[in-house]
Amino acid sequence: MGAQILNAVRPKTQRCAIYTRKSTEHNLDLEFNSLDAQREASEAYIKSQAHEGWRLIPDHYDDGGLSGASLDRPALQNLLTDVRAGKITVVVVYKVDRLTRSLADFAKLVELFDQYGVSFVSITQSFNTTSSWAGSPSMCFSPLPSSSAR
Repeated sequence: MGAQILNAVRPKTQRCAIYTRKSTEHNLDLEFNSLDAQREASEAYIKSQAHEGWRLIPDHYDDGGLSGASLDRPALQNLLTDVRAGKITVVVVYKVDRLTRSLADFAKLVELFDQYGVSFVSITQSFNTTSSWAGSPSMCFSPLPSSSAR
């Protein structure tokens, strides 16, 4: 009977994938770079959620030297393929703008995640679709540089 009670409260395993991105190739050749720092912080966050059944999958989704203005990035496309294949239940990023800099693209991605039952978490911002309140997406985006800004 004790084992039945234990199994009843054990949370469902959540397969977590970390996505990292850095816009420029500057310092990507360092032994420990921005992608590594994003991954390390995200791994620590996932470990802190182990009691909720969170487990890191072994695949890496890292786009170094690629802008967040476009969704045409190899690691992001691999992540989306794995989302569609049901390999991932939670996408974790350091900051929302690592996933995309476009609010319209972000809305498309969240809609895709929702379609496949995938939650999205930004570990440094109040954005977590695994809970009932996900925060305001517009607060998560920094403006793109403008050539007309003076």
